[in-house]
Amino acid sequence: MRSAALPAGGNPLGLLRLPGGWAIAGALTSLIILVPIGAVCVYLFTPASENWPHLVDTVLPEYVRNSLWLMVGVTLGAGSIGITTAWLTSMYRFPGRNLLTWLLLLPLAMPAYIIAYTYTGMLDVSGPFQGWIRRVFGLAYGEYWFPEVRSIGGAIVMFSLVLYPYVYLLTRAAFIGQSVCVLEVSRTLGCSPWKSFSKVAVPLARPAIVAGLSLALMETLADFGTVQYFGVSTFTTGIYRTWFGMFDAVAAAQLSAVLLIFVFALILLERWSRRRAHFHHTTNRYQRLPDIRLSRGWAALAFIACLLPLLLGFVIPTIQLIIWALETYETMIDHRFVTLAWHSFALAAGAAVVALVPALILGYGNRIHPSRAMRFFSRLSSMGYAIPGTVIAVGILIPFGALDNALNRWTREYFDMGVGLVFSGTVFVLLFAYTVRFLAVSLQTVEAGLEKVKPSMDDAARSMGSNRAAVLREIHLPILKGSLLTAIVIVFVDVMKELPATLILRPFDFNTLAVRAYELASDERLADSSTAALAIVAVGIIPVILLSGAISRSRAGTRPI
Repeated sequence: MRSAALPAGGNPLGLLRLPGGWAIAGALTSLIILVPIGAVCVYLFTPASENWPHLVDTVLPEYVRNSLWLMVGVTLGAGSIGITTAWLTSMYRFPGRNLLTWLLLLPLAMPAYIIAYTYTGMLDVSGPFQGWIRRVFGLAYGEYWFPEVRSIGGAIVMFSLVLYPYVYLLTRAAFIGQSVCVLEVSRTLGCSPWKSFSKVAVPLARPAIVAGLSLALMETLADFGTVQYFGVSTFTTGIYRTWFGMFDAVAAAQLSAVLLIFVFALILLERWSRRRAHFHHTTNRYQRLPDIRLSRGWAALAFIACLLPLLLGFVIPTIQLIIWALETYETMIDHRFVTLAWHSFALAAGAAVVALVPALILGYGNRIHPSRAMRFFSRLSSMGYAIPGTVIAVGILIPFGALDNALNRWTREYFDMGVGLVFSGTVFVLLFAYTVRFLAVSLQTVEAGLEKVKPSMDDAARSMGSNRAAVLREIHLPILKGSLLTAIVIVFVDVMKELPATLILRPFDFNTLAVRAYELASDERLADSSTAALAIVAVGIIPVILLSGAISRSRAGTRPI
């Protein structure tokens, strides 16, 4: 049995040289990352606050009902757009297909709350579109019907337009990985193209479709800016109001715990769907996908079907943001804007680097000790990406607030002075929240990079006397430069867009571009918010470019026969 004693010299980091050191480090990392989630879950078993019965009787049913409607609507909207565009770009040839293949990812760069602000400014009563209707047709307000943008239906449309790329990306990867032999057999058995699509291709791609929809629905449940601006009461808005309106931390935590049940249900549904998928390939023979050339009429319809979500989800709102920015930049771009940009950049860069540390510990630990325990810790640590930022913020404020109170009581008792807020309301808790929220992104990227390093390289280095830490430092890190850079970029962009956690946890008088855009839009200064919003969108294009590069390097159905 291997000894667990520290090596000679007393170096506390020497434990990492031992076979079990990385497993211990991974377990400790997971426990730290899970503190916010654990703090919220504890309130499922604590006595209810005095405000809880009032919330249950008045607003909780509305939160549940609206959340369910949003989930159903986004499933239909994002699912139909994502599956349709994935099938058309995978199986058919029409003008502009190669360009649309990656352009359809661009709405990922548009946060839901920004597209909500933009379309509200365009389609509201005082907006240019309804103004054009009144001028052209000589109508006054109230003499014509126009759909209400700020409604649950409007929120569903906004979410569907920016979240369908999750479904599109995963479903297209599933479609191009299917064997054309299976599809050809279905045709020889008398299936029409529609039946081959609905009865063969979609069932085979069902795990990917469910995974994409799960990501879209988690983003829907996590949203705060869109539903708050549209006046749609959901769990995220209820948690914020309970914490800052009622000043009831217990009730806010209990609402967060109920929202966690929704999130865990989505995770279990996605896992169950994959396990219950009874549709499998029955051949290992693959050919290139057929690229069926469409006739002129059908090609035009396919082009419009793929172009429309791109126009509505990215092009039109971006053009409107540019127009507003050109009108307001002289007053909005000043030293305060530079400060906001610096705060956003510094937080995003810091969080991206900090999130790499636990990702490397867990990823490398899982590589050298591929045990069930390490996989369990890795999965637990990755749960933060599925947890709304509002819930994570509440889960962080509760333990760190208690720690601050205990620290102040101790200093008053022994030094007759208080130290104030040491942890709560600091950049430290913000960085911790971002790490919990986006660790999964870093971890998945690091693990994907580690899989490309041959195990024989580790064995060769170990045979020459290098310990595990030296192997990571001297061999893996140089090889992983590209993967690490990708992880940094993706987390950087996600932090730039993050609103609820930043809004709740930021230090006093510390704003970011996302918070500033939210505040200006809440004051109905939509044009003024465009410069901050446009900066966020511009940064968000970076991971889309990375994804498009990966897609362009992939080849559909080219495995040899």
